[in-house]
Amino acid sequence: MEVVVLNVSGQETGARVQLPDSVFGVEPNDHAIYLDVKQYLANQRQGTHKSKQRNEIAGSTRKLHKQKGTGGARAGSVKSPLFNGGGRVFGPQPRDYSFKLNKKLKSLARKSALSYKAQDNHIVVLEDFSFDSIKTKNYINLVAGLNFTNEKTLLVLPAANNNIYLSSRNIKKAKVITADQLNTYDVLNAGRLLLTASSVKTLEEALAK
Repeated sequence: MEVVVLNVSGQETGARVQLPDSVFGVEPNDHAIYLDVKQYLANQRQGTHKSKQRNEIAGSTRKLHKQKGTGGARAGSVKSPLFNGGGRVFGPQPRDYSFKLNKKLKSLARKSALSYKAQDNHIVVLEDFSFDSIKTKNYINLVAGLNFTNEKTLLVLPAANNNIYLSSRNIKKAKVITADQLNTYDVLNAGRLLLTASSVKTLEEALAK
């Protein structure tokens, strides 16, 4: 698939880039995508949720009232889950939600997500660029020049660029990552995928492993 290369103003430069079919033209595997997104979201969970069981509640251990003759139910402890302020039955406990996926499956999921973007013509290739300074306005002008102001955008760079990253950080619908940070969730969550000319080659090399 051949794509026209644009500059930061959204104008064609005359250059073209070939998006390799091995990355952007595979038959998408929805189940692989599901597993990879599920793992990504699971890894975001801290798993620090915790409620107290009855043996962890601070309170008296005396019997609340005599066993018989009160006309009420038998009650032995104020820590009982039946009482307000008592322990919780089968409450949440700290746990690790992460799980393992094979590298080949994760690679297939990312290729599938990129292929979906290519099929929908939601991939834009930009010439390699940088900003002279860290200014949010620089990135706003970039997105505006591409007519993507109201869309979620994901810019993939071949390597870290502090000026570009920090210029985009305050923009709600914009995200900047490097090619080695690419994940299925971010690709699918973005309305438009912005690639620099160099990052196309970097992605091909990274996903070929």
